[in-house]
Amino acid sequence: MKKEVIIYTDGGCRGNGKEEAVGGYGAVLIYKDKVKTIKKGFKRTTNNVMELTAAIDALSMLKEPCKVKLYSDSAYLVNAFNNGWVEKWQKNEWKTSSKEPVKNKELWEKLIELSKIHEIEFIKVKGHADDELNNLCDKLANEAMDEIEKE
Repeated sequence: MKKEVIIYTDGGCRGNGKEEAVGGYGAVLIYKDKVKTIKKGFKRTTNNVMELTAAIDALSMLKEPCKVKLYSDSAYLVNAFNNGWVEKWQKNEWKTSSKEPVKNKELWEKLIELSKIHEIEFIKVKGHADDELNNLCDKLANEAMDEIEKE
């Protein structure tokens, strides 16, 4: 039987889309009574890249195939899997419904590979609300951005 893991992720970006943008993510992984937090900051990134990278890095920490409940406040991440966008993009040779190239294709491909290893349920949570673990991820993401800005 696969281990059941809960993951919360959040990514953020200050100056989204600008050359001097600073981004970061936070993640919380929970297995039974063990809790692990991670955070990482980046320069020249976007909010969506941070949301995807948070999920990729958290899932990549799992040492064996697991059953995962992944909570995110990113509709971009959650809807892409839950609404079948990922399958449509692949079928349409990584083009959106408006025939534009899908942004962050390489990150989506990594997530697809991870979803073949792990049984992942993507769950949308309301950002900046009363979800304690989502708020912790947001705090970690902001700490990571603060650290990068000081470099």
